[in-house]
Amino acid sequence: MSSETEIQSGKYQTFLIFGAPGSGKGTQGRILGKIPRFYHCACGEVFRSLDTRTDIGQEFVKYSSQGELVPDDVTVKLWRAAVEAKVTSNAFKPDIDFLVLDGIPRNVEQAKLVDEHCDVVQVFHLSCPDRDELMRRIRKRSIKENRLDDASDDVIQNRIKQYENETKQLLDHYSPEILTNINAQQTPIKVLQDIIYTVTSLKVWQDSSVEVY
Repeated sequence: MSSETEIQSGKYQTFLIFGAPGSGKGTQGRILGKIPRFYHCACGEVFRSLDTRTDIGQEFVKYSSQGELVPDDVTVKLWRAAVEAKVTSNAFKPDIDFLVLDGIPRNVEQAKLVDEHCDVVQVFHLSCPDRDELMRRIRKRSIKENRLDDASDDVIQNRIKQYENETKQLLDHYSPEILTNINAQQTPIKVLQDIIYTVTSLKVWQDSSVEVY
């Protein structure tokens, strides 16, 4: 993966992590982000660190302050602005780093917009069919992070249902050749092991490793 290739394609080499709430996608993304050659971007963190003084920040506030869903194009604009800021500050180096996304895209329309900026190398689907286990994890996380409003069973069930109805359709958007299903009911270290094994077996990773080292 050379800088020349990056400039020509205009796209970031990207790994996507999908999974229902509580599947551990944020945990895995954060761990990968601490490993050299990976840059992790979580959409939730982008929103939480938003500068509302900017034009795009004002656009976000216009919808969120009225309790309306933020349109897909605005969401992707926010994400893109956050990533470009990290490129400018050299925190993310697209010529040698792979971008790791979780929390975006959330639906097929967002995926089409993200595809304009990302070359999706691999999609990791953290699968956890045991919904009781997902609810247990979310309750535990909500208490740990002092987000007690998220600990309600109704709220949790609604988030899982939303994932099933919308986000899971994303799996059909991407080619089966780049989709890896991983058992999210394993321990976090075993999930990470499965992800790393898949990444290091990819030709694009092996080729880029030769160029970097």
